[in-house]
Amino acid sequence: MLQYLTIMLANQKAKMDERGASAVEYGLLVAGIAAIIVAAVFLFGGMVEGIFTDTQADIEGGGNAN
Repeated sequence: MLQYLTIMLANQKAKMDERGASAVEYGLLVAGIAAIIVAAVFLFGGMVEGIFTDTQADIEGGGNAN
């Protein structure tokens, strides 16, 4: 009986360890996605700003698009 309880406690401890690892993995995944978003904003930010500037100039100029 004591051996059975020892096995059950070891199994429960293993499950708890896996939950902690999952939380760390999800945290790393979220951090990676955030890093990709920041990199995309820095890489494509100038191009998007140019598009908005051109659109604003077209609107202010009476809508004569090139």
